Amino acid sequence: MAMPLHTFAFVHPNLYKDSVALMRVAQRLLALPEVVNATLQMGNPANKDILREAGLLSSDVADAGPSDIMVVVQARTRPACDAAVAESRAELAGREPMGGAVGNAANAVIAPRTVGMGLAGMAGANLVQISVPGAYAAAEALKAVHQGLNVFMFSDNVPLAQEVTLKQAATQRGVLVMGPDCGTAIIGGVPLGFANNVRRGSIGLVAASGTGLQEVTTQIHRMGAGVSHAIGTGGRDVVAEVGGATLLQGIELLARDASTHVVAIVCKPPAPAVAAKVLRALRVAGKPAVVLFLGSAATSTAEPDAKIQIVHSLVDCAAAAVRLARVKPAAPQHYAMPRPPTFAQSQKYLRALYSGGTYAAEAQVIWAKAGLQVWSNAPLDPALALPNPKKASRGHTALDLGDDEFTVGRPHPMIDQAARIERLLAEAADPSVRVIVLDVVIGWGAHPDPASELATAIVQAKRLAAKAKRELAVIGFVCGTELDPQVLAKQEDTLRSAGMALAGNSANAAWLAAQWSQ
Repeated sequence: MAMPLHTFAFVHPNLYKDSVALMRVAQRLLALPEVVNATLQMGNPANKDILREAGLLSSDVADAGPSDIMVVVQARTRPACDAAVAESRAELAGREPMGGAVGNAANAVIAPRTVGMGLAGMAGANLVQISVPGAYAAAEALKAVHQGLNVFMFSDNVPLAQEVTLKQAATQRGVLVMGPDCGTAIIGGVPLGFANNVRRGSIGLVAASGTGLQEVTTQIHRMGAGVSHAIGTGGRDVVAEVGGATLLQGIELLARDASTHVVAIVCKPPAPAVAAKVLRALRVAGKPAVVLFLGSAATSTAEPDAKIQIVHSLVDCAAAAVRLARVKPAAPQHYAMPRPPTFAQSQKYLRALYSGGTYAAEAQVIWAKAGLQVWSNAPLDPALALPNPKKASRGHTALDLGDDEFTVGRPHPMIDQAARIERLLAEAADPSVRVIVLDVVIGWGAHPDPASELATAIVQAKRLAAKAKRELAVIGFVCGTELDPQVLAKQEDTLRSAGMALAGNSANAAWLAAQWSQ
């Protein structure tokens, strides 16, 4: 019988840290002995709902405000729980020096607390990154817009009506608002949020998809071309209410940018009216363009245009952009096609454990074309919504493990592999599973060596299946470049040595999984 966990919850008042910073604190707590769960969330209503659904919203944190941090720790022993609580308090109480300031308090640099203070300390700045509680994010962004600043808005939980108002103001002032909930961008070679180290070049991108933008920019780099700018918009930019405001502005900016010769658009299915506006804007821009509306029928009925290419996968988007940029593609790295395993009669299904939601969406498109019915917690077909994704898969299943329901109490899988490893071993023990699909995303902000953690788990998963006289296939790909801190080749070598069947991109990994699942 399992022993009950020791739980302690408390509120750290009047302190804001963005989700990445809180994930990193949680990651350090989870590395402590006997600690099972560690969640740190800002005290806004959306995060309280997440804790409530997970059974972690106690009276100790229920009254937290949007500017407070809710901390919940669970451990197998009381001393371990107490140690984790003490560590979390120390982490949150710590202060980092600004600008490398040293010496006494009189010489210390005071952290700017307003957009105005930031401008005073950095004359000529034209972009502000906003990462404050969602309840206040739009107001801060609006201040920046009124001062003529472009905005990279990492904050989430911003009401849709506020996003509409903010982007209308930005359009009138002629500045960009990337977000809310924008995780990735590269502006003039400078990475914002999660991004990869790619060479400069002549291809400009606008994307309402974070991991989609990462996959396309890294594939462009690996094909020998480069990126002028990669503008993120936030996922809601393409809904009818927002109208593709930032997407359209991005197209206009890239059309005027002398360093951009080719424009590429990446997003999940936009509202039909938004899709029409985007295609119209690209025609007006007049530059060669590539369009990927992932899983959308909007482009199938679009009027033919010699300068606009319609594609249906992330790697095809990159390849088409490279061709239009008139760059001779680099010789592709060879990925040997391994032999199909010999599966037991009970093994019928694939299980995809993605950290990026766009990869889960692209895979569903590919698997639907292959005739596979795939359940998901982020389904393209609402009829295939998985009833209880945290507890059980059903038939063929594609999971977005970066979704809120999986990250509560744990860092995002791009930062910490623990939750995904736990699910990997559970799926490996299921006698009906024949194929498991994994993505590995590297770059700034990601785990320093994700392949090493996954490799150990892959070996263990294969041994679990082998003990039951089954052969388990693990298929995957790495999103990244040789210039990334984790180094693409090193990550791939580690995964290959552990028995992963490696593909060179997300679409090929999904295609191979389909072949081995029929």
